[in-house]
Amino acid sequence: MSNPSPAHPQRFTYADLLSWPAEERWELIDGVAYDMSPVPSADHQRISMALARQFANFLLDHPCEVFAAPFTVRLPRPSEDAMSTTTIVEPDLTVVCDRDKLEARGCVGAPTLVVEILSPETGAKDLREKFHRYEQAGVPECWVISPFEQTLMVFTRDEHGCYGAPTVYGRDDEVPVGVLPGLTIKLTEVFARLNG
Repeated sequence: MSNPSPAHPQRFTYADLLSWPAEERWELIDGVAYDMSPVPSADHQRISMALARQFANFLLDHPCEVFAAPFTVRLPRPSEDAMSTTTIVEPDLTVVCDRDKLEARGCVGAPTLVVEILSPETGAKDLREKFHRYEQAGVPECWVISPFEQTLMVFTRDEHGCYGAPTVYGRDDEVPVGVLPGLTIKLTEVFARLNG
C-alpha cells in the first residue's frame, strides 16, 4: 500500500483499512491514506508519556479515560456508517468522556479532547487536514504541542462550532483543562526531559 498521488488520490474507508496488513499504521482523512511511519522520536514519546501521566492520575476515579496512540478514532460524517467512515485518525492522546463511544477498536465519534504532538514528518498534516476534521466532527478541545518551541496551543470550539484563535502556553505555564474542571497540566513536567 503506497501513498496515493496528491493529484488523483484514491479514496478509502474503514472497511479498506481493516484489510491492510496489521503491522502497518495508516490514517485516513476524508478517504486519503497517510502512512504513520516513521515511529515517533524519543522527545515525542517523552512529551506523550509525561502528559498522559498527568491526565491518567487525575482520571483515576473519574468516568473519563485517556488513551495514548496507537488508538483509533473514527470520525464518521452523517452520511457514513461504521464501515464506510472515511476519516480514521490516531491522535497522540485522546480523552473520551462518553463511554458509549468506546469499542474494542477505539472511539467512534468525537472524543472530548485530542492532543497532537507535532513532528517534522506529520506537522503539516496535523495542523491542516486533521485539525479541520476535529473541528468539523465536534471535538470540544484540541491541543497542539510543538516540541521544538516547547509550546502548547489550546483550541476550543465557540458557539458556532469553530475553533477560534488558540490560547498559547509556554514551558513554564500551568494549563487549566476546560473540559475537565479541576485539572491543571504543568508544562514544566511535560517538557522537563527533552533533549537539547
